[in-house]
Amino acid sequence: MLHLRPFAIALSRGLTLCLALAFSHAWAQQPAASGERVALPQAPLPLEDLRTFAEVFDRIKAAYVEPVDDKTLLENAIKGMLSNLDPHSAYLDPQAFQELQESTSGEFGGLGIEVGMEDGFIRVVSPIDDTPAAKAGIEAGDLIIMIDGQPTKGLSMQEAVDKMRGKAGTKITLTLVRDGGKPFDVQLTRAVIKVQSVRSQMLESGYGYLRITQFQVNTGSEVGQALAKLRNTNGGKLEGLVLDLRNNPGGVLQSAVEVSDHFMTRGLIVYTEGRIANSELRFSANSADASEGVPLVVLINGGSASAAEIVAGALQDSKRAVVMGTDSFGKGSVQTVLPLNNDRALKLTTALYYTPNGRSIQAQGIVPDIEVRRARLTRDSNDNENFKEADLLGHLGNGNGGADKPSSQKAQNEPRLQDDDYQLSQALNLLKGLSITRAK
Repeated sequence: MLHLRPFAIALSRGLTLCLALAFSHAWAQQPAASGERVALPQAPLPLEDLRTFAEVFDRIKAAYVEPVDDKTLLENAIKGMLSNLDPHSAYLDPQAFQELQESTSGEFGGLGIEVGMEDGFIRVVSPIDDTPAAKAGIEAGDLIIMIDGQPTKGLSMQEAVDKMRGKAGTKITLTLVRDGGKPFDVQLTRAVIKVQSVRSQMLESGYGYLRITQFQVNTGSEVGQALAKLRNTNGGKLEGLVLDLRNNPGGVLQSAVEVSDHFMTRGLIVYTEGRIANSELRFSANSADASEGVPLVVLINGGSASAAEIVAGALQDSKRAVVMGTDSFGKGSVQTVLPLNNDRALKLTTALYYTPNGRSIQAQGIVPDIEVRRARLTRDSNDNENFKEADLLGHLGNGNGGADKPSSQKAQNEPRLQDDDYQLSQALNLLKGLSITRAK
């Protein structure tokens, strides 16, 4: 169980199926005394408005067609106060607060889908790898228009999330609209989502691949381990690395800082600005370089958000990496989790974060250095080289003593990750080009 202090910074898109909780060093240093609260600026109470609130409360209690208890009315009033702020501020009841804590550990129940609000509809921001949503083919940008036959129009984010959550093994049907097309149904089976935040493998000899699906508490250390493993696999050195942040919904701020620091040796990584005390934070890189200066391409798309955008922005501004893909999501605000009484909490937007060059990506996103849109790769039926000089009877041998290479001896390559991923194949080609020019 994650130990909670009174203050925490969370970088997530609101009450979604994949919420994240993080701690900044500056706030973690505050004493964790019971009942302690954030010191906020004091302002005169609007007495007339409070009288109106009390009158409405009494009228509902007395005249509504069905009895409503005080607790329900007051909690609804709190939710109403937050509902007209930005989409990421929310009131967390005990269940939602518990889910927020569980998701940070990388294990939680649901479909494995990150969602947001758009024009009153629920839009998929990104599916999480190897979850029911990803396996069912749900894509970033899909609109969820119905959940088990009930329209989502008019539902709050929390209500939609609650409907999609459930016991592992139970089924749910989502009605989706993709790219303005016709609605279609997808049936999914809920599962306990165990998210592996970091994956790595070799694409080719000398060229590594590192994917971060979301930023959890231990993601920073896992990236360090993955880098060491990739180097060892390739004899101690890499020629290039692809860092894949596509469809990464974000997560823990501190982990985003740690990941960036693995690739940077100096300079600012990210800073935040807000109104309350300790909301103006600055994070800088130390001199250690776990990546050993390996040439780097970062892949992003419209599902890359929040903490993923912090990493992409830091590496782009510091000229440490070439950012490739499509514009990111554009979530540049910081949420502070403020514990309340009775295991409840407020998740309140309290600051904006900025890249090292002072860019706020809020509602704009990170623009890649090289735009490469997603495309489907197909094999040309005439691509096979059926006949070569070395196949000719009586052909001359190689003057330098090299072995013949007839078509009949062409090696059958195993399927590679980049073969069906155009953006990844372009990133790899760029790294190869950089390696060739460096060698000259």
